[in-house]
Amino acid sequence: MHEESRRTAVDAPSGPQLRPQSLMLAFFGNNVLNEGPLCVYSGSIIDVLARAGVGEQAVRSTLSRMVNRGLLQRQREGRRMHFGLTPQAAQILHDGSKRLWDTSAVNDDWDGTWTLLGFSLPESWQRQRHDLRSRLTWSGFGAVYSGLWIAPGDVNVSGIVAELGLTAHVKIFHATADDATDVGLMIRDTWDLDSVATRYADFDKRWTSWLDTGSGDPIGNRLRLISEWLDIIRTDPRLPARHLPAGWPARPAHDTFHRIAELTEAPARRMAAELLETTPLRPS
Repeated sequence: MHEESRRTAVDAPSGPQLRPQSLMLAFFGNNVLNEGPLCVYSGSIIDVLARAGVGEQAVRSTLSRMVNRGLLQRQREGRRMHFGLTPQAAQILHDGSKRLWDTSAVNDDWDGTWTLLGFSLPESWQRQRHDLRSRLTWSGFGAVYSGLWIAPGDVNVSGIVAELGLTAHVKIFHATADDATDVGLMIRDTWDLDSVATRYADFDKRWTSWLDTGSGDPIGNRLRLISEWLDIIRTDPRLPARHLPAGWPARPAHDTFHRIAELTEAPARRMAAELLETTPLRPS
């Protein structure tokens, strides 16, 4: 890591240890996804990720793993290796972008309905069970019981189930709660509200403090901001605001995120234009 990157990484606001893959996805989502079919020189990626606190070896390892998982594709240009998004990764990033920019962290519009999903998988299907639970969590579901998951509102989850090849093992319903059901109690029993609230409160406190200094470079801070916010909202089911504790910290954290995202957008784009070496992505 050269001296400037080391300095800017130190100047970035302290916070949770972010996974290199999360930062890599934030990098491609912020700098490549909407810029056309491009691929980026690995040296450029190393330089930018260094500004978010990720070392060169970790970047190279992450690039290799993401290629092996079908999320990135390699493209050689002379002696230099470039990396671009696969269609699978582009779809993941488009879905994440909608959640990131178009969806509020506070659910004020809940209509009283729930989506219920029940499943029963063979005991040996541990990977399939893990994948289903992970995708359900990202979609806002929580486990009422081990095989019965629930999410507020009308959630179209059939595509996820089909993609995982589990349609024959899953039943999906849309319903409202009976008057005898204490919805607030059910929510507290199903989701760890304290954990979600703590993450929002810590995020808001840390990044609000950063606003007073504005230290570090825009591109590194923006990657950390987006990556951390995505990690938080990925674990937030967007529960009905009327059933959450008073002073729920998602609203001020949401406002802080968008304020800093707006402040860093233009300078981060200018810096990216200077740092990133790109080339058109050839069809695979």
